[in-house]
Amino acid sequence: MAPMTTTTAGGAARDGSSAVDGPADSPFVRACRRQPVPYTPVWFMRQAGRSLPEYREVRAGVPMLESCRRPELVREITLQPVRRHDVDAAILYSDIVVPLAAAGVDLDIVPGTGPVVAEPVGTLDDVARIGPLDPADVSYVDEAVRLLVGELGATPLIGFAGAPFTLASYLVEGGPSRTHARTKALMYGAPEVWHALCARLAEITLTFLRVQVAAGVSAVQLFDSWAGALSEADYRRYAMPHSAAVLGGLADAGVPRIHFGVGTAELLPAMGEAGADVVGVDWRTPLDVASGRIGPHRAVQGNLDPCVLFAPWPVIEAEVRRVLAEGAATPGHVFNLGHGVLPETDPEVLTRVVELIHTASAR
Repeated sequence: MAPMTTTTAGGAARDGSSAVDGPADSPFVRACRRQPVPYTPVWFMRQAGRSLPEYREVRAGVPMLESCRRPELVREITLQPVRRHDVDAAILYSDIVVPLAAAGVDLDIVPGTGPVVAEPVGTLDDVARIGPLDPADVSYVDEAVRLLVGELGATPLIGFAGAPFTLASYLVEGGPSRTHARTKALMYGAPEVWHALCARLAEITLTFLRVQVAAGVSAVQLFDSWAGALSEADYRRYAMPHSAAVLGGLADAGVPRIHFGVGTAELLPAMGEAGADVVGVDWRTPLDVASGRIGPHRAVQGNLDPCVLFAPWPVIEAEVRRVLAEGAATPGHVFNLGHGVLPETDPEVLTRVVELIHTASAR
C-alpha cells in the first residue's frame, strides 16, 4: 500500500508534500472509519487543560462553568494541546454538565469535588422540571466550535457529551458517587422515573451534539464514565437504550461516533451494539481482546494506562509499543489513554509519546 500524505496540527504535510484535503481525510477520521492510515493517530482525553501550565494561567480566577461559556477562552484552551503536542485531533473544551445547566438544572462544578446538583432528582415531578435544551441556550458552544474549525484547518475537532446514564447518576446522587447506591435504587425501585429521566437526558444530549455537528466538528464522543458500575444485563436494560437513542440520532450526521466508558470490559459487546463507530477501551483490557468482543465493524480507541506516564521513559516506550501492537490487530485504532490525562502529568512526556506513536507506527 502506498504511503498516504498527512498533516501536522497546522495543516502542513509531515513529509513536506501537499496537505490532506481536510479533516474528513485526516488520519484520525480515517482510523475511525477503519480506512488505511499512514500512521496511528493519537489524541488524549482531557488533553485540553489539566496538565498544561498555560491552561492554568488562562483559567486563573475563572470558574469552570464560566470558562466553558466564553468562546474565545474555549478556543484558546482547546488549541493549547494541539500546538504543544502535535496531536492528531483537538477535543472541544467543555464539561458534560454544560447542557444540563443550560437546560435549567441548578448545579455547579465545585473544585476538588466535581458537579454538585442543588436538588437531586427522585420523582417524575423532578424530571418534569428539567426542560428541553434550546440550541440558542448553548450558542456559545456553536460560536466556539466555529472559531476552532476556522483555525484548526485540516486538524479535526471532536465534540462530546455525557451519556444519559452518567448524567442521570449525577442528577440522582447530587454529585459524584463511588457506589451509585441512589442511582441503582431509583433504577430498580422506580424504573418509570428512571427511564423518563434518561429519555429526557437523551433528548438534551442529542440536541447538544447536533449543535456541535452543525457548527463543524469532525467526530463526537459520548462519555459514559460511570457505566462500569453496571452489570451487562443492567446496562442493556437501564442504560443502553438511551445511549442508542443518542448515537442513533446521529446516524445521518456524517461524522464518526465514539462511545467510551470506564471499567466496561464486560459491557464492550453491548456498547458496540449501541451504535458507535468507535468504542473506547480503558487500560484494563488489551485492545485486540476488546476488539474481538466489540466485533469487526467498529474501530477501537485507547488504551495506555494514564499512570504509565509517570514511569521511567523505557517503561513508557515499551508500553506504548505494546498498545500499538495490540491496536494493529484491530480493524482500526486511534491511540489514546485508557482514561483522562492526570493533572500531575509532565506535558513534555505527552509530547514525547506523540512523537513515538507517529514514528513507531509509520506505515
